[in-house]
Amino acid sequence: MTIYQVILLFLLWACLPNFSSTEMLFRRSSEPQTKVVRARTAGRDGKVLHRQKRGWMWNQFFLLEEYTGSDYQYVGKLHSDQDKGDGSLKYILSGDGAGTLFIIDEKTGDIHATRRIDREEKAFYTLRAQAINRRTLRPVEPESEFVIKIHDINDNEPTFPEEIYTASVPEMSVVGTSVVQVTATDADDPSYGNSARVIYSILQGQPYFSVEPETGIIRTALPNMNRENREQYQVVIQAKDMGGQMGGLSGTTTVNITLTDVNDNPPRFSQNTIHLRIPESSPIGTAIGSVKATDADTGKNAEIEYRIIDGDGTDMFDIITQKDTQEGILTVRKPLDYESRRLYTLKIEAENTHVDPRFYYLGPFKDSTIVKISVEDVDEPPVFSRSSYLFEVHEDIEVGTIIGTVMARDPDSVSSPIRFTLDRHTDLDRIFNIHSGNGSIYTSKPLDREISQWHNLSVIAAEINNPKETTRVTVFVRILDVNDNAPQFAVFYDTFVCENARPGQLIQTISAVDKDDPLGGQKFFFSLAAVNPNFTVQDNEDNTARILTRKNGFSRHEISSYLLPVVISDNDYPIQSSTGTLTIRVCACDSQGNMQSCSAEALLLPAGLSTGALIAILLCIIILLVIVVLFAALKRQRKKEPLILSKEDIRDNIVSYNDEGGGEEDTQAFDIGTLRNPAVIEDKKLRRDIIPETLFIPRRTSSAPDNTDVRDFINERLKEHDIDPTAPPYDSLATYAYEGNDSIAESLSSLESGTTDGDQNYDYLREWGPRFNKLAEMYGGGESDKDS
Repeated sequence: MTIYQVILLFLLWACLPNFSSTEMLFRRSSEPQTKVVRARTAGRDGKVLHRQKRGWMWNQFFLLEEYTGSDYQYVGKLHSDQDKGDGSLKYILSGDGAGTLFIIDEKTGDIHATRRIDREEKAFYTLRAQAINRRTLRPVEPESEFVIKIHDINDNEPTFPEEIYTASVPEMSVVGTSVVQVTATDADDPSYGNSARVIYSILQGQPYFSVEPETGIIRTALPNMNRENREQYQVVIQAKDMGGQMGGLSGTTTVNITLTDVNDNPPRFSQNTIHLRIPESSPIGTAIGSVKATDADTGKNAEIEYRIIDGDGTDMFDIITQKDTQEGILTVRKPLDYESRRLYTLKIEAENTHVDPRFYYLGPFKDSTIVKISVEDVDEPPVFSRSSYLFEVHEDIEVGTIIGTVMARDPDSVSSPIRFTLDRHTDLDRIFNIHSGNGSIYTSKPLDREISQWHNLSVIAAEINNPKETTRVTVFVRILDVNDNAPQFAVFYDTFVCENARPGQLIQTISAVDKDDPLGGQKFFFSLAAVNPNFTVQDNEDNTARILTRKNGFSRHEISSYLLPVVISDNDYPIQSSTGTLTIRVCACDSQGNMQSCSAEALLLPAGLSTGALIAILLCIIILLVIVVLFAALKRQRKKEPLILSKEDIRDNIVSYNDEGGGEEDTQAFDIGTLRNPAVIEDKKLRRDIIPETLFIPRRTSSAPDNTDVRDFINERLKEHDIDPTAPPYDSLATYAYEGNDSIAESLSSLESGTTDGDQNYDYLREWGPRFNKLAEMYGGGESDKDS
């Protein structure tokens, strides 16, 4: 504990009125406890209130916090006026901290604190005291409460809620502009002394900023602080208690202050004159280059708008402001021509879009520069005299007629001859052609408007000296109509006349169409090619006509149909006409004129059998015939089906047969004598695995000599069968008749059994499985017989 704290504790002890003695005496009045005194006030019911006088006399105890002594800290003394000092009374303490934090001497009533007490944890403690007779344990004094109040000392320094603050203030702010307020808190008792009274001061950040001692508000201290010169400042604020006097405790915090930008700087171009170049062939919208003015401000205060304010190329160029880079992009507005003009001069202005009126005095927030644009010469493609051409021509012109001419020139200073061609993708039928020298377009095939009324051609013009420089132009060719098509019936007419028709009866209304398209519209005339005694044509003069009867009654037994030629002509020049023939059938009709039957054969049919019934009968007969034919075809196919079913079976026909051979006794499958004597061949020996459709005459082959080897014989026959078109494809003899020499398994055939020397043991055949049981019985049994 410092000397200052000791002095402070002494002053506090001297100033407290109840600290004149550390003993709290609780005296009993001279009057007995049962004495009654009348109160000055009565109860609501008029009765007199009684009060018993106590023998305890209470006051508060006061205790300084943060005691640093080695012994228990003395708090005070409880004493009853009935205590004779003979130890007959016992003092009891209860309540907050009794027995742990606070202890009492049962005999003397002295109260001590067992450990250091922090007022910031708890400012006061409420306890209850009682004096009882030690022998009878009966209270001699009623239990009463008292308070131990903890007096504060300055043991807590002011603290800030944050170690580092962040604040900002606009640049160029006036002196005294508030930046931010910082507040420190002191845990000491604010109601007692100056322990919790905090004063603020600035340790770092002068002379730019100041702080108000009482409030902690930080303000600017210098005028016209410029962000462009310095943007960041660090200010250290101190908070000190005891009103800032010497000996007070203090705490500090750091405030990082940023100067925010205001628009106090105009844009500036770094160059007074800027030179740019652009080829004359650059299309509209091409970027020529960029200009940029610098602005020391940031954000929206540095946003710049560019525009062309003067010059001889204001209508030839545009400037676009690039927002992300704050550049002005110059672009081509109209086509350039080196031969017409080679240099343009523009005056470009850059101006801030957000101007702060407070800083108008700093000057105009805009700047300008001169931009000179040089146009470079390039080899340009030819230029047509028009952007497109339209030629109209009649469809009856002769082949080779010129329909129009396209013209183009070389815009370069040194002119080059031009060659014209047609893009054949636009004239696949090659109806047109073009003169390569003068651009005259002429026909190479006859035209027909009815096939195609419009032709869209693409003409290509290229420099002869530089064929890569080409230009295209579209040529529209419209084919004008000529009356070269005769009118015809609009549809096919199925006309009939009733047998009971009367003269002048309408049997058909006809109309016509024409592929031509005259300017005045279509107009047709209808007439008969010759006078007809049975029918006549009446023109309705609306491009239709009516077919009327001229006689009374028709007979389909005499004439079943009539042919009526009708001439149709138009009114254009030259007049075109055609003859269409109407087929008029004679039909039986009812009284209402509705057709019932038109064929003469219908009279021969039974009256009770309708046409629908006849059709149903015919369909049934056809279905039955189809079923019979299909059944016969399937049956025939089954008979023709060979034993070998597929190509795989041809390669392995032994497995496909799935039958054990009969050995020498089986003479039906193959004649073994053929191999023994090749000269003997049975004529017309047919195969028994399929039923042949046609009997082919067997080919006669020369017999082999007696000494011919069987292998040579088989190879010879195999070649004959391979080239014989009449040989069946299932000749197993030609494929498998010869097994070959030096086989590991050796032959199982009995062909060589006659020439074999010595006996052979065939018992191993029984070990090969049930498929070889037959061979085992044949050869095994033979050996047994031979041995016997």
